[in-house]
Formats: sequence, C-alpha cells, structure tokens
Amino acid sequence: MKRVRRRAALVVALVGLGLVTQGLYIPAKAWLAQQLLEHAWEQRVRSGGPVRPWPWADLAPLARLRQPRLGIAQIVLDDASARTLAFGPGHVRGSAAPGTHGNVAISAHRDTHFRWLADLRDGDSVLLETDRGTLHRYVVVRRAVHHESEVALLDPLGGDRLQLLTCYPFDALVPGTPWRYVVTAVPFGPEVGTGATGDRVPRAAS
Repeated sequence: MKRVRRRAALVVALVGLGLVTQGLYIPAKAWLAQQLLEHAWEQRVRSGGPVRPWPWADLAPLARLRQPRLGIAQIVLDDASARTLAFGPGHVRGSAAPGTHGNVAISAHRDTHFRWLADLRDGDSVLLETDRGTLHRYVVVRRAVHHESEVALLDPLGGDRLQLLTCYPFDALVPGTPWRYVVTAVPFGPEVGTGATGDRVPRAAS
C-alpha cells in the first residue's frame, strides 16, 4: 500500500512539474521572441526593408508599440494569425496599416503580450513607431468588451484610430472565447521623426 502511495505521489509530482514547466515555457518563448524581433526591427529601420528575426521565420516586424506609463515596448508583426501571435502582437490584416490614416487594429494574446491592456486607463498615451522613422501618438479614449462577431471593429475606414484587441476575460483558465477586450485610442498631437531609437516624443499630458 505504501508503495502504491509513493508511486501515486511521484506521478502527481511529475504532472505538477510538467504543468509548471509548460506555464513557464510560454512566457519565456514570448520574451525571447521579442528580443530577437527587437534586433530585427532595428535592422529594418536602418535598411528600409523587411528583416527576418530568425533564418526560418516567415514573419517580419512591422512597427513598434510603446506605452510609457507601464514601460511597454513591443514589436508588432506583419500578421495576426494564431501561429504568429505566439511571438508577439500582430497587425490585423484588412485594417489600416500602421502609420496611415484609418482604423489600425493590432491583436495579441491576453496571457502574454497584451496582458498589460488590463492596466491601461483612459487618457493614457500609446505610441506607434513605423519603419519610416515616424512616431504616431494616440490617447486612450475607450475600453470595452465586444463579441467577435462585431466585424465593424476592423473596418479600415472606421475613422483615424488605433485599436488593441485581446481575448476576454483576462483571468480565464479555459482557452477560446467569443469575447474581445478592445482598447480604442485616437490620434493626439503631430507625428514626429524618431530615427532608429524612437526617443523623440511630442510633449503632451499622458
């Protein structure tokens, strides 16, 4: 009987270790991907063309997203498929391209790259840097939960705005949900040149 209990305890311990390892793997993968993407982004800004973050990658950095108050700086990828979102936020195809007029939509997972959306407040600034060396400043005006069927949210002609989307609720244990947490931000102040470092920011209240 004691031997059975010991074996059962060992199995439980191994299962627990596996769950912990899996739980750490996803955030670690997301963090490492952003380091490689940051390097590829700097190369893209200098060269003016797409740069693969690793040799076999079929994705490329498209823009850089920043939120000063929370200390967020993330590379946005050129696609928002499930495969791509494992590595970082992605531009939703069909919405306006970063740096252009219209409705720019960016999506990411709620448990990794867009977990910080839960901490955003109305009036916060969000910066979007393009590979052409311009920095576009937005201010958050709305945070709301929408159903995935509301396709009008992605209308590229839905006005000049930036929309950040992730699944909702943030603390859900079961993957898959029809609900989306959407942060809407509108342009604020003029665009400015940034060079490769993105240090210049127009003065305005956050």
